[in-house]
Formats: sequence, C-alpha cells, structure tokens
Amino acid sequence: MGAIEICLVGLAVVIVSILCLRLHAFLGLLLGAFVVSILTPGVGTDAMSRVAEGFGTGCRKIGILIALAAIIGQCLLASGAAERIVRGLLSLFGVKRAPMAFLGSGFVLGIPVFFDTVFYLMLPLVRAFSRTNPKVYLLALLSVVAGASMAHSLVPPTPGPLLVAARLEVSLGVLIPAGLMLGVVTISVGYGYARWANAKFGITYREIEVPGIESKEKKELPGLGWSLIPILSPLVLISLRTFLEMWDGLPAWLEVLSGKNVAMALGAGMAMVQATKYCELKTVINEALSSGGVIILITAAGAAFGAVLKDTGIGAELSGMVGSGGGILLLAFVLTALVRFAQGSATVAMITAVGIVAPMVLDAELGFHAVYVALAIGCGSKPLPWMNDSGFWIVSKMSGMNEIETLKTFSVMLSLMGLVGFAVVWLASLVMPMN
Repeated sequence: MGAIEICLVGLAVVIVSILCLRLHAFLGLLLGAFVVSILTPGVGTDAMSRVAEGFGTGCRKIGILIALAAIIGQCLLASGAAERIVRGLLSLFGVKRAPMAFLGSGFVLGIPVFFDTVFYLMLPLVRAFSRTNPKVYLLALLSVVAGASMAHSLVPPTPGPLLVAARLEVSLGVLIPAGLMLGVVTISVGYGYARWANAKFGITYREIEVPGIESKEKKELPGLGWSLIPILSPLVLISLRTFLEMWDGLPAWLEVLSGKNVAMALGAGMAMVQATKYCELKTVINEALSSGGVIILITAAGAAFGAVLKDTGIGAELSGMVGSGGGILLLAFVLTALVRFAQGSATVAMITAVGIVAPMVLDAELGFHAVYVALAIGCGSKPLPWMNDSGFWIVSKMSGMNEIETLKTFSVMLSLMGLVGFAVVWLASLVMPMN
C-alpha cells in the first residue's frame, strides 16, 4: 500500500470515528495515527511507540502554551476584563458604529478565548444593544462571529495555529503579526457581507430565552488598559523578538522575556493578579486547566497523527504530484476545507491537514516563506460549515435563526472570508515571498 493510500485510510478512520461513531476527537486522531503507523511498511510492532513519540513531541511543543492561554482566557472572563474590553470598544465607537465594536472585540477576545466562549460572552451584549436597534441585529451578531472565528484560526495562541506553526517550523513571532494582518482583511470582508446580509434578509431582533451572563456595572470591571495587557503583552514580546533578531540581536534580558513560554507565562501571571481582585483564583485556574487539558490532548494526538504520516513518505509522493509553491498552497487550503466539511471542527481540520502537508513543506523549495502555508491552512478551516459543526448550532439556537437562515448568513460569511483570505495569501506569496 502506497503512502497516499495509507493517508486516505488514516483520514477515513479519523472522520468516521468522529462523525459516525461519535468518538471524541482525541480518540479519533489517536486511532487514525495508530492505523497509519501499523500500515506503514517497516514499522511492525513498533507502531504504538511511534504514535507515543509523536504525541510526546506535540505536548512538548504546544502543551505549556495552550495551558497558559487557557488560564489567560478564563481569568479574563472571570474578572470581567473580557466584558470591559467589549464595553470599552462600544464606548469608543459609539452606538452608530457598535457592530464594528463587536467585530473588533470578537477578534481581540478570540486570540486567547475559544470561539464558543466568546460568542456566549458577547451575545447578551449584542441582544441588549439590539433591543433598541432591532434592524441591525443580524449585523451585530455576524460581526461577533466574523471577528472571533478568524482569530481562532489565524492567530496563536489558539490551538490550531499553534500546532500548525510547530509542524511547519514557523516562528510564532512571524505567524502572529501575519495572522493579525490577514485577520484584519478577512474580518473586513466578513463585515461587508454582514452589512449586505442585514439589508438583504431582514432578520431583525427576536426575543427568545437564551442562557446569558450577569453583566457587571462598569465600576465593578477592571480598567480597559489592565484588561488588554494580558492579551497584548505576550503577542508584542514574541513578535518583537523576531523583529529584533533580524537586526542587531536581542539584549539578554529581552531574549529571556520574549521566549514564547516565558511571554505567555507573563501574560498569564498578569491575568491571575487581576482575577484575584474579582473572583476565587483557585476555581478559575481549575476550570481553565480542565478545558485546556482537553485541547492539549486533541492537539497532541493531532501531532502524533502528523508524525506517523510523515513516516509514510507522503511528502515526497505528493510533491511529485502537485509540484511546489502555489500547488502546495492550494493543496493545504483545499485539504483543510474538505476535512472541515467532513467532520465539522475547524481545529481538527487544521491539525489533520498540516500532518499531511508539513512533510512536503519541510522538504520542498517553496519559493516563499512557510508562514503562507500556515495562513492557507487557517483560511481553509473556514469554508463549508454546516450542520455537523457545533458552532453552527450554537449560533443558530442562541440567535433565534432557523437552519436555512443560519446557512445563508453564518455559513456563507465564513466561507467567503476563507476564500478571500486564501486569495490574499496566494497574492502575498507572489508579491512578498519573504524567503
């Protein structure tokens, strides 16, 4: 059995396990990795050892970062800092431009906080705004979705981009600013579609019972600057390290502080200090590590899947078929989109696709920086969301929209952002290869 056939069997195992057998993504990826390892010639009884080695390598590269990101996100929620960011941007933009504030808030909060949680947090604020502005309800709602969903797929330390960067050996200091810049472009496209959809479909505010959060008074919330520091400080430090290394190098103290684990630890420490004033810190940390631990298991299993795929020789075989450069970019995008369509999860799609694409990227002469492949994978995780996506049902049920309305608003907007984002990546790889 050739490398491509083994790869297809592995993909089928992952998709069937998650979609048909309803297994947890961790188990589906681990089972797929084990099957691929067994089928790979010359592995034999060493199959499970190879899976375990790939799993351990994945944990080593991204485990601490995901745990610290989970702590930052949970502390921001518990302390009210996340809500303070939203209220601060609403105050800055004003009532007429409130949807733009929701767009920006969703993007900023989507960096350390998972998409579902951002949506839960911001929905009560969107509904409160829409009670007095019912005609722009859909615009405000989709603005949150556009911002949070793109940050989730493009900007570390969310788990998908983290693992993609690790597998492609792309520095976070390069991927973070690149993801932020592409994110601004794609959410602008999403916002434009949201404005059109709001005028076209006439979906106005609907009064339904939804689980919400208890909004705090402004005087109970942290200051806006303090609320933003735990998010911005790690991003700035990590990006600054890459920038300064291209010039005269780093001072010793900055070299230590700008290391990705140290920078994230500083952000987590600031978030915890802030949270102690507003909540029981031990409870918050336990909740963060409980959710973060699950994500670490999934991403590490994805790393194991990618490691055993590399052993099959899939990189060399696919390189001969698609060539290099633009062909690899297109393959990365399409493969991620297909896996997303098949099983629903954007994160699983990214970590599955990068396992196949990474061996090609590391061995080929791309003609451009590998960060473009990482961004293509991130954009590929957006198209074709439908009924097998948990995010689809969260948006549908909590917004009051039916399935058809959700398909023509939520699904079309995400697909459009992904396609436009890939077009921008393709063009940038030609104009600014950075190799």
